[in-house]
Amino acid sequence: MGSTTIGLGRHADLEQPDCLTRNNYDEARCQDAVKALYECCDAFYQRFGDEATSPSCPKPNLLRLKIKQQKEGK
Repeated sequence: MGSTTIGLGRHADLEQPDCLTRNNYDEARCQDAVKALYECCDAFYQRFGDEATSPSCPKPNLLRLKIKQQKEGK
């Protein structure tokens, strides 16, 4: 079966890059935007499966690691 490529909602696609640009790419200053993006990406992979792709989302295994690290406060 082929992979699915789909864009995410405007919020997830635009908020993070805008925040990162305003803050000289300091991810620590954009945690709300990053968290929202990760939540959106997690929902995307749950809906379309781990073979789906999006230019806005990290690969599923990296996404899960990032979400785990956020929950642990790293």
